[in-house]
Amino acid sequence: MTKLQPASNLYGQDVSAFLGPSPTTLFEQRPLLSALWEDAKQYLKVRSNDAHTLIALSLANALLSHQPDANADIVLPAILLHDIGWSSVDPSLVLSAIAPGGGNKELVLQHEKEGARLAEDILVKHAVALETRERITFIIDGHDSRKESTSLEDSLVKDADKLWRLTPHGINTVMDWFGLTRVQAVDLCESRVVSHLFTDAARIMATGLLAVERANLFEQRLALDSPS
Repeated sequence: MTKLQPASNLYGQDVSAFLGPSPTTLFEQRPLLSALWEDAKQYLKVRSNDAHTLIALSLANALLSHQPDANADIVLPAILLHDIGWSSVDPSLVLSAIAPGGGNKELVLQHEKEGARLAEDILVKHAVALETRERITFIIDGHDSRKESTSLEDSLVKDADKLWRLTPHGINTVMDWFGLTRVQAVDLCESRVVSHLFTDAARIMATGLLAVERANLFEQRLALDSPS
């Protein structure tokens, strides 16, 4: 649960007058993303894919700020739609497709191909240009199975998708997927992310996310949460 309200005001004074204006959200900046989300979210109810997608979308947008040559009109719709194909896979089999030490390549390919097909329909509905649609669906159809990158936009989608695993939501999710302790989940996610990133910006972001997770696992940090 995201904390939205303070538990207290220890300072005792109202400082709101000193705050700058709130920035517009990504969805406000890009209305097409809002429209795509409304069509995509029905396909993202399996294994927290809805929250995963929104976090990966924000990560992709952050990566774009460091890659001025990348086409955001390709990257952002592609990451928002990249996992809608899991809706075609039996929910009881999804984890068998991505489990460490195993994995079902056919199910991975199925979710990519079905995702590309569904994405095409959604993009056509919203009058996205043919060339743009083709580039987006090409990225989706191979975002997991294709280990190499075919473009800068492909790299950013792959990197944002993987970086999610190092976020608090990603670690929490992986813990419950495979019955792992937080230490084990962090170790697993680090091994499956850091050496597979394509961009320097993503590698720096991964370092920061891991630093926070490792700090929260210090014995000294855990002791702060223990009754004195």
